Amino acid sequence: MRVALPDLVSNSYFPAIAAVDLGFFQREGLEAEIELLFPVPKTMEALRDGRFAFVAGSAHATLTAFPDWQGARLLVALAQHTYWFLVLRADLGVRRGDLQAVKGLRLGAAPGVDLSLRRLLREVGIDPERDVQIGPVPGTSESASFGVTAARALAERQIDGFWANGMGAEVAVRRGVGTVVLDVRRGDGPPAARHYTFPALVTTERLLAEQPRAVEAAVRAIVAAQQALRADPERATAVGRKRFPPEEAELIAELIRRDAPYYDPAIRPETVERLNQFAQDMGLLSRPVPYEQVVATQVAPLWTA
Repeated sequence: MRVALPDLVSNSYFPAIAAVDLGFFQREGLEAEIELLFPVPKTMEALRDGRFAFVAGSAHATLTAFPDWQGARLLVALAQHTYWFLVLRADLGVRRGDLQAVKGLRLGAAPGVDLSLRRLLREVGIDPERDVQIGPVPGTSESASFGVTAARALAERQIDGFWANGMGAEVAVRRGVGTVVLDVRRGDGPPAARHYTFPALVTTERLLAEQPRAVEAAVRAIVAAQQALRADPERATAVGRKRFPPEEAELIAELIRRDAPYYDPAIRPETVERLNQFAQDMGLLSRPVPYEQVVATQVAPLWTA
């Protein structure tokens, strides 16, 4: 079973990486491997085209390849809530929460991920097309991890800030080149932004129909990995040393310790309602879609098993 992620050197989708590297997929009788394919719309297209069995990515991005949720289902939340950080150059001296400071700046954001930043800015009266420049980060490619690439671009002053994962934010802060202005998951910014999206494991309706037991096994593996990381975040270090560069490998356990309170695998109706509202606002969804057409409800009992 091939599992694709749009960002590897990151805490965003780490329960999926840990489920493979700590042996939870194998314990369920599944041979699984992790592959990086950036950006998330391309990752979802590869899922649609049958190149992967699963994608660990942003829930809303499923709609970039599966219009109106046709052909795909969310299986399990890798964690709860919108999970990106707004980081600006440290020398700008911007205070935490001061979103007006982004006006006139160059911000890097990954395709698909940028939609949440644009919606967030509109929530506070900033026009993302007129008041700020939002675009790709120099140096990104299909095989590049976005957050650490963004931190490097910030250090080289190729951008003035970025909207990216906790690893990119942590690297930028520790190197003294970045300041966290927003941590949406933990309550910064407009309240609605916390509920735009969340990291999820996604599969196709086809795989659900053809290999339901394999899908159920994958969900059990993810839930087991979340439980293991909550109990002992230090287990993340061994995974990081296998997958990440040295600096990021030594940071991952601390980031997982911070994220562990959000390792709730359940995808609730109110979460889907807010997700769909965001998707409609951003032109990804043409109409309201029932919960049962978004989530693979047959695996829901496994969230608390």
